[in-house]
Amino acid sequence: MDNRSKQSMLDQAKQWVYDAGQLIRDMMESPYQINTKKDHKDLVTEVDEATEQFLLNKIKSIYPDHQVMGEEGVGEDVKSLEGTVWIIDPIDGTMNFVHQKRFFAISVGIYHEGIGEIGLIYDVMGDVMYEATRDQGAYKNGRRLQPLDQTKTLEDALIGLNNVWAMPNWRLKETTIHQLIAKAKGTRSYGSAALEFAFIAEGIIDAYVTMRLAPWDVAAGMILVNEVGGMTTQIDGSPLDLLQKNTVICANQAIHSELLTYIEPK
Repeated sequence: MDNRSKQSMLDQAKQWVYDAGQLIRDMMESPYQINTKKDHKDLVTEVDEATEQFLLNKIKSIYPDHQVMGEEGVGEDVKSLEGTVWIIDPIDGTMNFVHQKRFFAISVGIYHEGIGEIGLIYDVMGDVMYEATRDQGAYKNGRRLQPLDQTKTLEDALIGLNNVWAMPNWRLKETTIHQLIAKAKGTRSYGSAALEFAFIAEGIIDAYVTMRLAPWDVAAGMILVNEVGGMTTQIDGSPLDLLQKNTVICANQAIHSELLTYIEPK
């Protein structure tokens, strides 16, 4: 993908995301249907579905040969990252959307032959656009984000961590998570994976740890974080597979390796 094509695609994608944000804000003003997926904590609304359909229609109108993978199943059943693939989450943080009407984001990652080229994360209610293009830096509302501080230590780090992983659970040894919490400066949980990635890229948290994320949760954020010197792996240090769900550790490179030592699967 040449730079001219990439810039054109970035400009078009940003406008569609801004328009999708306005669609969400408009639909919030009227009653909307709320459903559950796996359980009562896994919510989906007709706003999620309408937003995904809006983005799919826009993408296909200009790029009919591109594949589109979306959380709500409006897009295609993507089996390969060959060619150009858009990986979208119309509302990342649906529980926040329903209960708080804030702290949710639209996430769009564009991959070409398996390589992340463009990442967009839009904080809809804050009207904050995070964007990144491979090898061209990451930005917040047009202001370039600085490289992450490579002198950062775990003792001085804020870690994005849901408290469920510090309780008895079937995925992680909670005792080592307790040790991590004791060593780190503090923990935070925002309820939106996309925003947690954006906050790492911005340098206002230093890592994010979770045990099961889908491709649309991470596709855009990985591109942002890469551009400022962060890294994203599974809990064993291996690369993520964007065709399936993954365990995830995203962090400033300065603390990534040490952080891995505290994440022990059962």
